[in-house]
Amino acid sequence: MKVIFLKDVKGKGKKGEIKNVADGYANNFLIKQGLAVEANKENLSKLNAQKKKEEKLAEQELAQAKQLKEQLEKITVELSAKAGEGGRLFGSITSKQIADELQKKHNIKIDKRKIELEEAIRSLGYTKVPVKLHSEVTATLNVHVKEAN
Repeated sequence: MKVIFLKDVKGKGKKGEIKNVADGYANNFLIKQGLAVEANKENLSKLNAQKKKEEKLAEQELAQAKQLKEQLEKITVELSAKAGEGGRLFGSITSKQIADELQKKHNIKIDKRKIELEEAIRSLGYTKVPVKLHSEVTATLNVHVKEAN
């Protein structure tokens, strides 16, 4: 019997896949548990409609990420911190501080986990920080750390 998987089933198939399985397994386990439905015309058309909807959503997310990238690359986030001799900071600037400043000054909400700082900023001056907005889109944000009075 051909079935369309509604959820991932270990060793059998992933969500959205169409596979041929034994009739008893399909009727007594997969369909009863709500893990799959029979692959008839109606269910196949539903699956195709759902895939098209997901593709449109993915395209919209990518377009939004590209738009946000353009916006971010024009911005310079300015932070101030206490510093000692030679421009070394007392403490450091973290991705959370950068995300908070973006939210406050520019009204752009970005999750701190998307800001890919290899290690916290520990010196004054300009730093280019990569921000992963989408699996295909990475923006470069300018961060300027100046000395606090």
